[in-house]
Amino acid sequence: MILTMPHMREPRQNPHVAAAGLLAWYDANRRVLPWRAMPGEMPDPYRVWLSEVMLQQTTVAAVAGYYREFTNRWPCVDALAAASLDEVRGAWAGLGYYARARNLHETAQMVAHEHGGRFPSSAAALRRLPGVGPYTAGAIAAIAFDEREAAVDANAERVIARFFAVEEPLPRSKPTLRNLAQSLVPARRAGDFAQALMDLGATVCTPKRPSCSRCPWKKNCRAFSLGIEESLPRKAPRRVRPLRRGAAFVARDRNGAILLVKRPEKGLLGGMLQPPLGPWSASFPRRSDALKQAPFRAEWRRRPGVVSHGFTHFELELEVWRAEVRARGGSTGSWLAPHALATAALPTLMRKIIAHAFDPEFAQPAR
Repeated sequence: MILTMPHMREPRQNPHVAAAGLLAWYDANRRVLPWRAMPGEMPDPYRVWLSEVMLQQTTVAAVAGYYREFTNRWPCVDALAAASLDEVRGAWAGLGYYARARNLHETAQMVAHEHGGRFPSSAAALRRLPGVGPYTAGAIAAIAFDEREAAVDANAERVIARFFAVEEPLPRSKPTLRNLAQSLVPARRAGDFAQALMDLGATVCTPKRPSCSRCPWKKNCRAFSLGIEESLPRKAPRRVRPLRRGAAFVARDRNGAILLVKRPEKGLLGGMLQPPLGPWSASFPRRSDALKQAPFRAEWRRRPGVVSHGFTHFELELEVWRAEVRARGGSTGSWLAPHALATAALPTLMRKIIAHAFDPEFAQPAR
């Protein structure tokens, strides 16, 4: 629903005027980002794609270091395609949402081997690449190829919801917001327009206390004219995420090496390394059950507290059991020396488990 109030004078919203005003603001205020082409430079589709995949569900601040490491190590799509999946996973470790690393590697190989090292230039063709959804396809098509496509991320959704005073809550309003954004995209400089929307949402039209006095769209913004800018976009109530619990087992040998096993390729944290874990359920296992879940017989001791971690659809709490062993027999997996752990493909959760096993400061009280 788009809010209208007949007794008030609504601001006029000419798409051409709106686009021109935003682009003029962008020319004077654009952010300097590692993956963004400088004025006058041609964007590199590989770097645009890489940054957009990294930025899915992740902040600019968190991505910058990973982006630099990837482009230093693999400066083009052919180089990334030639890397092994485990190498890519290792470089990705800590960035989260690990299916993106697998999709990244698969897409690099597809572009290198099936497209001659050139990315498709249309949003429709880009959608056929692994891990490229509507937003990512629109962003790459607009920024790298100047296709007249809207790129509606969370920042753009907020700007558009306020500009048109859309009261329908997210996520139901997503199609409406995308269509409205598409109506504003200019025939030329579509990529700059996409990045301008992102920058406006990140620096001016912020979630709380937006700086409306600095906004190039202030005179045409319906939410501002109605005084409801801080209440938009509306959001549907969040569902309570279920809580799962289980046990983790950290074994260390006399040289300090840690036993790690590889997760199944498909599913949560697919193909990543972890200490052995028991099944997850509504409650922690009893001691006798936990010892049956352990990878081998040893003097397992449960550490105080728990490790907590949030996933998209559930919360997880793990009790950590530790064992110091003299010999490595009776277990499958790999024993990683302390220096190798630093570069291992270990998700944040697994590093938290290992830290908890040996450092009491990491202990969290159970609920």
